Amino acid sequence: MQASTSGEALLHLSLLDYSFPLIYFAVIIVLGLLVKRATRTAGDFFLSGRSMPAWICGLAFVSANMGALEILGNAANGAEYGASAIHFFWIGAIPAMIFLGVAMMPFYYSSRVHSVPEYLRRRFNPATHLLNALIFAVSQILIAGINLYALALIVQLLLGWPLMLSISVSAFIVLLYIVLGGLSAAIYGEVLQFFVILFGLAPIVIIGLHHVGGFSGLAQHLPAAHLNTWESTSVGHWSNPLGDWIGIAMGEGFLLAFGYWTTNFAEIQRALSAKSLNAARMTPVIGAMPKLLLPLFTVLPGMIALVLIPGLGKSGGPAFNNAIPALMQTLLPNGVLGLAVTALIAGFMAGMAANVSGFNTVFTWDIWKPYLAKNRSDSYYLNVGRIATVVGIVASVGTAFIAASYNNIQNYMQMLFSFFNTPLFTIFLIGVSWWRTSPWGAFCGMLAGSIGAAIAHFAAPHMAWFYQGGIMEPARFSAQMANFYGAIAAFICTAVVTLVITLFTAPRQREELRGLIWGLADPNSPDAHEAQIAVPWYRSPVVMGGVILIAVVALTLWIMHWRSQL
Repeated sequence: MQASTSGEALLHLSLLDYSFPLIYFAVIIVLGLLVKRATRTAGDFFLSGRSMPAWICGLAFVSANMGALEILGNAANGAEYGASAIHFFWIGAIPAMIFLGVAMMPFYYSSRVHSVPEYLRRRFNPATHLLNALIFAVSQILIAGINLYALALIVQLLLGWPLMLSISVSAFIVLLYIVLGGLSAAIYGEVLQFFVILFGLAPIVIIGLHHVGGFSGLAQHLPAAHLNTWESTSVGHWSNPLGDWIGIAMGEGFLLAFGYWTTNFAEIQRALSAKSLNAARMTPVIGAMPKLLLPLFTVLPGMIALVLIPGLGKSGGPAFNNAIPALMQTLLPNGVLGLAVTALIAGFMAGMAANVSGFNTVFTWDIWKPYLAKNRSDSYYLNVGRIATVVGIVASVGTAFIAASYNNIQNYMQMLFSFFNTPLFTIFLIGVSWWRTSPWGAFCGMLAGSIGAAIAHFAAPHMAWFYQGGIMEPARFSAQMANFYGAIAAFICTAVVTLVITLFTAPRQREELRGLIWGLADPNSPDAHEAQIAVPWYRSPVVMGGVILIAVVALTLWIMHWRSQL
């Protein structure tokens, strides 16, 4: 979305409308002050003292992902790609979330790590650990910039402030409550934000559907390609807006999705704050439940906006990122408008808080403590974490302007994931599966994967494969398909280099890897006894995860059947 520089507010709110975000800001700041009283140690600040119940962690887990990417980004996808954007939820999130809870959380939680890079240090070596910590820190600053830009944009629409002032004020508000209460403040804030977001976006969906004549009326006004999900994904002859099934299934459904949900510490940190191993495993499973229906609040508004907003996504018209703000301006009456604005603000604050809390943890525990200032007091690292929060938010002010240059921030985000998450996920998968994987194989593989993704990204616009019908016109280029294949390129480069270097370098001793690889449990783990404790079926990650996956298949088949009846 190109920011307005006119200094004129585009959303005309009444006093009642302004009261909603003002009350919300006040509640969030008070929440930070209250949580600060219980934040006495570094463990409290970074992992909430591992005391959170599963349902709070689960809602915070999904809310942390409901930032600019989830709301503006997927609405932009709904407008640009149509119903196929549902893949970002049902194949691009839920299976990976279930896998994280069932298979990966025992490694993270029982090893008592503070972060994903710390796990890599224990599994491989300090060099791999430091490389990933630096990569993660940079990626979180870039992603925080996306959320900050979106938050500042709403402030600009409200008040007509210049973009720089809007970004600065928005950054200060997020900074205040995270510095005060750390992860606990972020988590409790995210639970509140989850409900605010749903209640705020619901009127946009309801009123928007009424204006277009319901689901059947919407289908009649959309291009036929915008109603496809798995249709038109033949390899070499695709016309689906997201490209062919190889890119969707392998690139998005496996590599980008599993890479994000199983290695992104900004999300995993919520599960690590749970009060028990089973609660930690249930956290992403509980988060997957509302994820089933979130396309109604994100993708669907984008499709409605394509019908109701003239020139959306075209030259001279609003960018795809502007789908939801434009609908708010067009459809919502005063009072309801203020609630919707508050929902967007809540979402962007939740996303940015997740990024910044992940950054401050990794910077403190994985960069500062082991390499720059060892063996200091607990209060020292607590202060370093708070300073890192300030540094992270200041840096994200700069990266917000990078996000501002993209017409669809989801395209930008998926590109970042292919660069940063896919190589990490690949060495993680190989490392937990094969004890022989060497530290230097993992280090070189991670570098090779990022380089491979970069080469694929810059080569894609020059290859007819990524253009519908093979006709190399800008309007026919699928940026998301290019991102999916970029992830595949990263996976291949990472795997090949990791395996080749492993054959010529020494591995860690097998006994050193207890609790860090599949099939080699650590009997001394503080949570080893939990594996013997029976839990009711509704608290079993395996059972509940299976139920949710069945629901995904059923919903997918229903959508395809509905499409065939049109």
